[in-house]
Amino acid sequence: MQRRGAGLGWPRQQQQHSPPPAVGPRAAAMAPPSGRVPPRLGGRPAWALLLLCYLNFVPSLGRQTSLTTSVIPKAEQSVAYKDFIYFTVFEGNVRNVSEVLVEYLCSQPCIVSLEAVVSSEFRSSIPVYKKRWKNEKHLHTSRTQIVHVKFPSIMVYRDDYFIRHSISVSVVILRAWITHKYSGGDLNVKWEENLLHAVARNYTLLKTVPPFERPFKDHQVCLEWNMDYIWNLRANKIPQCPLENDVLALLGFLYASSGENTGIVKKLPRFQNRELEATRHQRMDYPVFTVSLWLYLLHYCKSNLCGILYFVDSNEMYGTPSVFLTEEGHLHIQMHLVKGEDLAIKTKFIVPLKEWFRLDICFNGGQIVVTTSIGQDLKSYHNQTISFQEDFHYNDTAGYFIIGGSRYVAGIEGFFGPLKYYRLRSLHPEQIFNPLLENQLADQIKVYYKRCAEVQEIISVYRSTIQPGDERQEVCDLHNSYLDLKRRYGRPLTCRAFPWEKELRDKHASLFQALLDMDLWTVPRNQNESVLEIGGRIFEKAVKRLSSIDGLHQISSVVPFLMDSSCCGYHKASYYLAVFYETGLNVPRDQLQGMLYSLVGGQGSERLSSMNLGYKHYQGVDNYPLDWELSYAYYSNIATKTPLDQHTLQGDQAYVETIRLKDDEILKVQTKEDGDVFMWLKHEATRGNAAAQQRLAQMLFWGQQGVAKNPEAAIEWYAKGALETEDPALIYDYAIVLFKGQGVKKNRRLALELMKKAASKGLHQAVNGLGWYYHKFKKNYTKAAKYWLKAEEMGNPDASYNLGVLYLDGIFPGVPGRNQTLAGEYFHKAAQGGHIEGTLWCSLYYITGNLETFPRDPEKAVVWAKHVAEKNGYLGHVIRKGLNAYLEGSWHEALLYYVLAAETGIEVSQTNLAHICEERPDLARRFLGVNCVWRYYNFSVFQIDAPSFAYLKMGDLYYYGHQNQSQDLESSVQMYAQAALDGDSQGFFNLALLIEEGAIIPHHILDFLEIDPTIHSNNISILRELYERCWSHSNEESFSPCSLAWLYLHLRLIWGAVLHSALIYFLGTFLLSVLIAWTVQHFQSVSDGSSPPIAAQASLDPTASTANPAVTPTADVSDQDQPTVMNNPEPRG
Repeated sequence: MQRRGAGLGWPRQQQQHSPPPAVGPRAAAMAPPSGRVPPRLGGRPAWALLLLCYLNFVPSLGRQTSLTTSVIPKAEQSVAYKDFIYFTVFEGNVRNVSEVLVEYLCSQPCIVSLEAVVSSEFRSSIPVYKKRWKNEKHLHTSRTQIVHVKFPSIMVYRDDYFIRHSISVSVVILRAWITHKYSGGDLNVKWEENLLHAVARNYTLLKTVPPFERPFKDHQVCLEWNMDYIWNLRANKIPQCPLENDVLALLGFLYASSGENTGIVKKLPRFQNRELEATRHQRMDYPVFTVSLWLYLLHYCKSNLCGILYFVDSNEMYGTPSVFLTEEGHLHIQMHLVKGEDLAIKTKFIVPLKEWFRLDICFNGGQIVVTTSIGQDLKSYHNQTISFQEDFHYNDTAGYFIIGGSRYVAGIEGFFGPLKYYRLRSLHPEQIFNPLLENQLADQIKVYYKRCAEVQEIISVYRSTIQPGDERQEVCDLHNSYLDLKRRYGRPLTCRAFPWEKELRDKHASLFQALLDMDLWTVPRNQNESVLEIGGRIFEKAVKRLSSIDGLHQISSVVPFLMDSSCCGYHKASYYLAVFYETGLNVPRDQLQGMLYSLVGGQGSERLSSMNLGYKHYQGVDNYPLDWELSYAYYSNIATKTPLDQHTLQGDQAYVETIRLKDDEILKVQTKEDGDVFMWLKHEATRGNAAAQQRLAQMLFWGQQGVAKNPEAAIEWYAKGALETEDPALIYDYAIVLFKGQGVKKNRRLALELMKKAASKGLHQAVNGLGWYYHKFKKNYTKAAKYWLKAEEMGNPDASYNLGVLYLDGIFPGVPGRNQTLAGEYFHKAAQGGHIEGTLWCSLYYITGNLETFPRDPEKAVVWAKHVAEKNGYLGHVIRKGLNAYLEGSWHEALLYYVLAAETGIEVSQTNLAHICEERPDLARRFLGVNCVWRYYNFSVFQIDAPSFAYLKMGDLYYYGHQNQSQDLESSVQMYAQAALDGDSQGFFNLALLIEEGAIIPHHILDFLEIDPTIHSNNISILRELYERCWSHSNEESFSPCSLAWLYLHLRLIWGAVLHSALIYFLGTFLLSVLIAWTVQHFQSVSDGSSPPIAAQASLDPTASTANPAVTPTADVSDQDQPTVMNNPEPRG
């Protein structure tokens, strides 16, 4: 039996036949003919008279009781009596209280038993009523007794508020029997044993009533009006069994298994259909199920066992079924027995390599049938049947399934195809429907590895011809002893003609070109290492061409080299190819090829490829199905490597920093070793500034802020600061370096002194460090727990995690055994403080759901694992190269690296890439086969930590429409509302502008913004609220657009109010009246002083002036000859 390692791990159904139904309410099996009397009694009154006299003298035989009625004896003393029992049911249906007349005769002192047995859809032979009584005195006499059989309410009434789950009863048997007291019958004997000694027995069937034909029970209780109303809403609804079957598709898309300790976790729920759930329960000790899955294996297991599909129960033990792959290629199938032990078998056959095959495993009780079928036509390959006498225990809901690897065992190296699980059926392979759905992709995988086999063979042969002394030198010359001496002491030989045909050379032209240009003398002699080394060199040469000024123009010519590098196992090239094909980066966009290289990279454990696969399944984009369990499998693989990568001082890694290209202030402080910021920090650190020393050491140790990673230089500054200053942070950092020996020789004594010194200054990290020292080096868990509890009180997340480890390993002082619940609580607290390992444990608990405090939540598990994976240093290196290229103005290189980073799903790179595409739309249109701005802003808004400006950008794109996207006001409102909810004033402002333009904000958006529609019932009120919130969230101290818009709104409201006031109506009416009166008076005066026709003619003179109110209208015509005098009157005295 395989069991988890301690510590952190770095973690029979019985065939039941119903009896035939009774013809009537009375059983006919043992009942004598009705009305029949014993012979020699009928028609003789003398006998009756004698009997009457006898009864008068022996009154005890005719004594009345409440339950017993006297009868006339039916036989003479000379007749041999025989025990019998039969009964009559007054009503044949099952009632709450059914009245039954029991008639019996006992020849000896006896016990009479009556029992009602019920069978339902879930259980059979359930006793629901039992009654016994003695008969010791009335022997040789037929007796009758009325029994009131009471049945449970759930059998006879409909569902109501109190009876929530009435049961459907299939069979109700009423049976009775007699046992002699001195032949095994007694009131203290069990019912089953009593029935075995019965001398007479009988039974009858009662007619059952369907649940919805039963009456309601009068509970003599009144419900409150609201509860009664709610109940009446659903009282007459007939529930229906959910449409459900036992077939589950545990995996519907290809999964790339890297052979590491990560895999897919699936937890099965109980059936909602009660019949299926009852069947599942009945088969826990007689499993009947079928598993069918597709596999493509690259290698057999490199360790003892590799996981394929196995069940882990709630006690972290393997259950039924558990299927593994062995080193030789056999299948190891393990089962858990009912008696608590485990049993395992190994197949006689081995499974094929580099060939798609379907594995079908059928369980039918103690028999297992294993079948492998190759190819799409399912050509039979192997079949084996194994039989056992033991009973297997099978409960597929008391734990979880794992596909691939886990912290218990590594997974296979290869690919999983569709996996179907028939929970309640044992099927023949021909009855199983499980086709290889992604057949084109599966075929591409097969073609890829066939091509790669050729590439690796070419490299191996070429290397052997170039490097002397290799075991494969015989490709140049025949092997003999003379040539051995010649190779050992003679001049190195080189084949002048390679044993490849022209067709092969043309097919792999780029590979031969790369090999000819490469110096192979420094390549390792180990075949696997040499192939990988050559692949890395080919990749570096290709990347160098891509990093040139016009690097994007080189992509099409570089692709063949990247393919060869990928075939060599250098899967950074696989990720480059995946991104090129998925985004159409200067190559024709090909989703199939993109999926192929992404899966190949994920199988090769390439970090960026795994993150790309995890992100695509997390969001369900680019034709990848939405599958959180599959996404978790990829993300958890990288998340578990992230803390290890951070403590590794080698490789192309950099600290992952959240640097946005829109933030000019952050861009200004980015520097290099010769930059002004770095030189200033170095100057201050030399002068003894502790803060400058610490910042400089951090930049050099982690490769932050644009500075190249240089652990040796960082340690020098740590040492200088720790020994020359009293800064506790520097003292602690240097102590950790000395403890671990990172870039410096270990010195545990000095490290302990420095750690104690830093702890004495109140640094909680140092207090936690002391606990770590006593745990790791002294194994003193009491002291370790003491320091960790103190540090945990000071708010140190590392201490919280370490306390969780003590509880998980069962070594917490004074607490016996493991306590996963408390460990989970401490891990959760550490995760909330940003602790990486604590976050990983929480994500594991969420995906398995094995702890009550962590209910299963696959989406949350993915989010937590994604959060850790995105801190990986290899991703940080790609982001840093893109940022440096952007700062240097190298647009081609910046676009390349930001596309590579954005496709992993990290939000900051997605928004930065969209920003570059906005700055240089010509580059985006020319080199990218996707709508760059739309794609990556759209990706970013679906992230957990999306920035508000991304929502605003998407809102604008929805509002105006972008390229092939039409206008979508509803989506625009949603984006602006999300930005507003994040506290962005522009979001409130844009929503207000939409209302100004006549748009209607849906009620769910208002609820989303916590704006009560009942209080703000009109657009004016909503506008006022939005502008006020916009103003309150604005960061500008002076007048902002929000404040001006708010002021303008209120001015309009005031002006509108003024225009609609009564005063304006009065003034308007008054002024209109005055104007009309003046106009009438004016026309009247003109008509009264009208001139003769001559004057009218004079008015035609263009020099004549218009009538002036200052001129007297009655002036004489002669006065018009003096216009100057009239137009310029002299002042009067």
